[in-house]
Amino acid sequence: MRAVVQNDKIPARLPRTAFRYGALALAATAVLSGCAGSGGDTAAHPGPAHQAGNAGPDHPLDAAAERTRLVAAAEFWKLDTVPLRPPTPPAHKPKITARAGFEVDGQVEDDLPPVFTTVPTKQKVVFLTIDDGAEKDPDFLRMMSDLKIPYSAFLSNYLVKDDYGYFRKMQSEGHTLNNHTMTHPYLPGLSYEEQRDEICGMQAVMKKQFGKAPTVFRPPYGNYNGDTLRAAKSCGIKYAPIWDEEVFVDHWEYREDDRDLHPGDIVLTHFRGRDDWNGTMVDDMRRFLNKVTREGYAVARLEDYL
Repeated sequence: MRAVVQNDKIPARLPRTAFRYGALALAATAVLSGCAGSGGDTAAHPGPAHQAGNAGPDHPLDAAAERTRLVAAAEFWKLDTVPLRPPTPPAHKPKITARAGFEVDGQVEDDLPPVFTTVPTKQKVVFLTIDDGAEKDPDFLRMMSDLKIPYSAFLSNYLVKDDYGYFRKMQSEGHTLNNHTMTHPYLPGLSYEEQRDEICGMQAVMKKQFGKAPTVFRPPYGNYNGDTLRAAKSCGIKYAPIWDEEVFVDHWEYREDDRDLHPGDIVLTHFRGRDDWNGTMVDDMRRFLNKVTREGYAVARLEDYL
């Protein structure tokens, strides 16, 4: 039977070189050989090993080795605790509708992509979404891979075109690449045709560069009108998520007055580094992961719920 990895406190520090160069696997084997009969070890989130956020075969020793590896990864990236593993994605996806007050005229009649900030679920999960694509930090890729944290990227072509390979690497690790327009304009200030060029143009870029056109789109700045959603639908878009919270290197911002996380909340951050922030993407993710884990939330993959 599979179980969720416990919210382990980080143990005494392991040698960083052991983790960086792969020697940790040997150390974990040695540790496990002495404790295999002790019981109580828990597996990571079940599912295909290649999917972001999923890890841990059914065999107890393999599960214990994965747990040991995650503890070491959390220590290496200076987290307070091991991030919680998300539950198995729902077999029956929740019905996504436009958030109240975020509809446009003809929303239901024209079956337009819904704009929403939270996925309806009782599971204690949040969804990490990252916008734009300016900063291409290799340490960020390593951190999220080591910790098996899923996220969804929303890309604008003018910022990613200098290094599509960075995002192909991201995609190869199971993360979803979504549409954030060609040039990140204020869409309501454009005509329908101009908005369609921005959205459909990015669809074409993504199909060429990443093999498929997404069905998920985020309007820049979270601003849109009826033409935005009609144009998006004509380009093959089914969903237009925005966000409920935004995390920065040094603080969080909240849409709700309660200034709290809620099951199914979409969290926004950006591909930015020291040119824009007083810190790196790794620092940003450390703040994000420490808070959501401390409050008992796991990070799930948004597209698994759509």
